[in-house]
Parts: sequence; C-alpha cells; structure tokens
Amino acid sequence: MIKELTNKEFENIADPEFDLEEEEIKKKQLFTDAYYNIIDILKEYLELKEEYYSIISLWIIGTYFHEQFYSFPYLFLNAMKGSGKSRTLNLITTLAKDGEILNSLTEAVLFRTKGTLAIDESEGLERKGKENLRELLNSAYKKGVKVKRMKQKKVGDSVEQVVEEFDAYRPIIMANISGMESVLGDRCIPLVLEKSFNKKITNLIEIFSEDNMVKKTIKILKECSLCRCSFSVERYKEWNNYMKSTINNYTNNTNYYNTTNYTNYTEAFRSINLTDLNGRDLELSFPLFLIAGEISSVVLKETTLTLKDIFSEKKQEDLIENSDVSLIDFVSQMPEYSVDSFQLINQITTDFRNFLQINEDWLNSKWMGRALKRLNLVVEKKRKSHGTEVRLNIFKAQELIKKFK
Repeated sequence: MIKELTNKEFENIADPEFDLEEEEIKKKQLFTDAYYNIIDILKEYLELKEEYYSIISLWIIGTYFHEQFYSFPYLFLNAMKGSGKSRTLNLITTLAKDGEILNSLTEAVLFRTKGTLAIDESEGLERKGKENLRELLNSAYKKGVKVKRMKQKKVGDSVEQVVEEFDAYRPIIMANISGMESVLGDRCIPLVLEKSFNKKITNLIEIFSEDNMVKKTIKILKECSLCRCSFSVERYKEWNNYMKSTINNYTNNTNYYNTTNYTNYTEAFRSINLTDLNGRDLELSFPLFLIAGEISSVVLKETTLTLKDIFSEKKQEDLIENSDVSLIDFVSQMPEYSVDSFQLINQITTDFRNFLQINEDWLNSKWMGRALKRLNLVVEKKRKSHGTEVRLNIFKAQELIKKFK
C-alpha cells in the first residue's frame, strides 16, 4: 500500500505558515544523518569492502519505507566460516525496521509475521521438502504476492472452512557459506564478506542495541519514516515516461514535462539510466536509487556506479557457473572461418573442458551432444567411424551470448 498523506500532513500544507521548502530541507537532513550514521556504525563493528557500507546503509533506510516500493531487493551475504556474517546480520537487524534473525524458516513464519527478516545459515532452504518455501521466497521480494490458507471458523454450532489471505512481501536478508541457487539469487544483491583480523573491530562485543549512536540513529530512522518521500506511484510513472521518451527519442516531450516534479528528477533518472541496468537488476536497484536521491546527487551517482559493478560481477559469475551459458560463450568465441567445418564432439568436449579449466566426469561427449542439441547450435551432424561430427552455428551463439553479458 502506497503511503497516503496523514490528516496532520494535510493540515500542514493547508496552513499558510507551513513552509514546504523548510520541510524538504529538514527531510534531506534526516536522510543524510541516518545514511552517514549507519555507515559510521557499520565501520565501527564490521570490516567490509568500502562500497558495501553505502549499499547496506541505503538498504536499512529502505526497510522503513518498504511498503512504498513495488519491489525491494533481498540482501545476500556470502562468506566463509568466521567471516562475520552472523555479526553482520545482527547489526543490520538491530538498525532495520522490526528486524529479527532466524536460523530456520517455515512458510507460516514468512507470511504470518512482519518486519525485516534475516535468515542465517540459509543453505537449509535448498533441502528436500522446502519447495513451497522457496517458491514463496522467489516471489516475496515483489509487492502483491498473496498467500491463501484455509482456516476453521466456528459459525453457530458448526465449523466452516474460510480463506485467510496473507501478504508475503517483506525486507529479507540471507547469509550462508555455500552460495545461493540461481532463481533465488536473482532476487538478491550479493555481498561477499571476507574474514577480518582487525581486533579493534572483531573484539567488540555485540551489544549493538546498547550503543548510544545506534539508539540515536534508530530514532532518526523513525523520524525519516514520517516524512513524505518521492517513493510514490507517481515517481514510478515518471520513470516509465522518462524511459519511453528516451527510447523513442521524442523531440517533443510535452506529456512528460507536464508530469509532477519532472524537472526535479530528470538528472536523477539520467544517472540511473546511464548504469545500463535492465530487467530485474534495475528493479532491485531502483528503491536504493530513490533513497540515494533523497540524500544527494553525489550519493546517487556513487550508488549507481556501485550497483552497476556488483551486478556486472554477478553476471560474470553466473556466466561461469551456468554450464549452458558457458557453452554458448565458448562456441561464440570459435573462429568464424570454422563455420563451414565439421568438428568431432569428443574434441569439442575436450576443448570446452580446457575452456572451463575443469575435469568433471559429467562433462563428457554425451552431455556435450545433448547440450548442443538443446541450445540448437548444431547446423549439421554426421556420424563417422571415429565419432560424431557437427557443424556449429557460431553466429547464433554470438547473438545469444549478448543476452547474458
């Protein structure tokens, strides 16, 4: 549900002494204080990559406005044992709105409770019997996902079955050692934690809720949550209009210029568009971009560059991990003069193993034959006494790989 103006806010605007500009200045100061306070707190208790402090700070602020966004990214902390993932979860949930940590999760807990949810040791989500829970998690990053369950209700002397409806949408952060499976991983901003040997940080006891700066910052965050912010449906409409005008290269953007506050957000939208993020990567990043824009144009620019790098690196890792995409990449790099040449499946398999630098048993000529057929990369096939030969569609592979890079 998009936040509406309260009666008090309406009264303020109607009041001739109400200064909207002063309110905007106050709001910007609150957001700025919260943003930099959180970064200072994170740096006091955690040793992370420099760019992570900003992303986590924006995400924490976002938990207080979660209902105003149409989607909100999961955070995923991937770390080896002893790298401080549980410590990080603890600190984030202390600062986030209504945060709590669970070591295991059930469907009922996911959709019957509210607030920021942290799932430690999230490897358990991939176990057999957790299919329904994974399906819920795959959807709960986006507003509008409803869960329906039957409930017994006493009506007079009889008992009837009635439908209860729940909203699964909520801020979620997960952490584990082994990594995240691809579908759920596509809903996450991944952050890789490294083990810290800085005793000035690691030797601090985790009594975060007793820290005076933490208490002060939580108070500021609660004040921020009462502000009127530019996270409404109108901002999303403005972005869509901006993209339509950009894509169609209109010279007369009369309709777009008539959109409320267009001139205030043109530069922000331009910065976001320059990231070249698209699809789900943009959808996940957009709430953090909007929050960064409430702080300053500098923070917005830094955020766009950081998220562009994070998702670019994620795509490269996915490219390596996904065998089919890796095979497309491998074929696309074959010399174009070989388009008319036949190659032995056995030799292609050997070359692909060298390309991936692995020697796994599953990657054999049988797998290769099926994979090339599945990807429709075989133009022609011949069976010879020394093995099967194929002529590959290198140009098709070159076009396909553009979709993944």
